Amino acid sequence: MSISTVQKIAVLSDIHGNIAALEAVVNDMNQKGVDQVINLGDHISGPLWPKETIEFLMRQNWIHISGNHDKNLVTKKPGEQNPSDKYAIQFINDDEKTWLESLPESIELYEMLLFHGIPSDNNTYLLETVENGRTKLSTQSEIIGRLGKEIPKVILCGHSHIQRVVEIPGSIIINPGSVGLQAYDDDKPEYHIIEMRSPHARYSIIEYQNKIQTIETIAVSYDCQSAVKQALRNNRLDWAIGLQSGCMSN
Repeated sequence: MSISTVQKIAVLSDIHGNIAALEAVVNDMNQKGVDQVINLGDHISGPLWPKETIEFLMRQNWIHISGNHDKNLVTKKPGEQNPSDKYAIQFINDDEKTWLESLPESIELYEMLLFHGIPSDNNTYLLETVENGRTKLSTQSEIIGRLGKEIPKVILCGHSHIQRVVEIPGSIIINPGSVGLQAYDDDKPEYHIIEMRSPHARYSIIEYQNKIQTIETIAVSYDCQSAVKQALRNNRLDWAIGLQSGCMSN
């Protein structure tokens, strides 16, 4: 499919129920006059505002992809869910659960492939390798190995919350970063932390006309203190620290 005029495409990911950050991003992208919005998953999991966030997202004419937490919310039993998923699931109704269940794990759009983690697994980082409790940018061969045989010209992914633009032979990969959470820890594939080292909400804008013309990586200020207070109300000090500073320690 070809595009005769330049399209401005906003790319979002990893909102994690942070409606305060999402509203700031939406306001920013509206001022920039975007034509289309792609949301790469992990919509509501977390101790913030899952109900308000899913209600907002379901009203939007956006392209939505399922993330690993979205899948866990609708497939795992309460006793199997982590605290963030367990908190979020109690606020959504049957229609909202059905909407989450309906989301695709990948979509081909123009010459772009959209997914959350990697094409075969939405719970694996594409651009990051875990080493000594941190992540580092993966090697070219590691990235290519995770993509499989068919590698499109443009790849949009999320999951790691790390905003990146990476080129490999014949392809460009864009991770817009996270709208809603700038630091966290995880025990898969082994224990590690992710830190963006500032609380700004992240997203990207692509200008596209048959190929990518420009890529803008954006960090938006928002009232992160409201999110910090909400996390503390729900006894999630880890989230409060990450939301406050983009780091996992004070």
